[in-house]
Amino acid sequence: MDIRPNQTIYINNLNEKIKKDELKKSLYAIFSQFGQILDIVALKTLKMRGQAFVIFKDINSANSALRSMQGFPFYDKPMRIQYSRKDSDLVAKMKGTFVERPKRKKEEEPEIKKKKKTPASQRQNAAPAPQTPAMAQVPQINPATTAPSQPPSAPAGPTTIPEQPPNQILFLTNLPEETNEMMLSMLFNQFPGFKEVRLVPGRHDIAFVEFENEVQSAAAKEALQGFKITPTNAMKISFAKK
Repeated sequence: MDIRPNQTIYINNLNEKIKKDELKKSLYAIFSQFGQILDIVALKTLKMRGQAFVIFKDINSANSALRSMQGFPFYDKPMRIQYSRKDSDLVAKMKGTFVERPKRKKEEEPEIKKKKKTPASQRQNAAPAPQTPAMAQVPQINPATTAPSQPPSAPAGPTTIPEQPPNQILFLTNLPEETNEMMLSMLFNQFPGFKEVRLVPGRHDIAFVEFENEVQSAAAKEALQGFKITPTNAMKISFAKK
């Protein structure tokens, strides 16, 4: 059955081993190049594993994302993308067509309640252990009042980066804490000449990306300058110091 184009794309065949938060951030990193993303829905329930929905602000962005990223190797598995069969709740509310659905009780709820119940006999026998005199005499120490005051440490990140002559290696700064090699590789390997990403041990906010020559690195630098890997982190790109 043909599904009409809409603002929400449905993605499946995703790697089920990836944690939900990392999956959503990686999807944002590769799909935000096509337009403004309103939301990403990824659930780890048995029925929804390996699937996600990306909701764009407009249909043109969703259409470009579907055509460009169909079959893209995402965490070693090709993505299968199609339009969502119906509008997401977020889009429906924007259109004024949203209808409240009856809430269903969670399947896990009875099991949780069952675990919380404790037999009366166990509650009666579980009397609190008597406090020994030694324990009673130990004074309570407030770490805030006893710890010596320390001057605030200087921020670790670089402040101003002088522009270097063009070369094949890019230097990335202002990266979010959750940045990983796979996320950056998916972002930069869409440009010709991409070779590798190198992270810096102990520093999540910086990285290096190498291309085959300075012309190719310059094209990637211009295209991704200020790209937001997350809504609050605009990536800063410069040529690396040689």
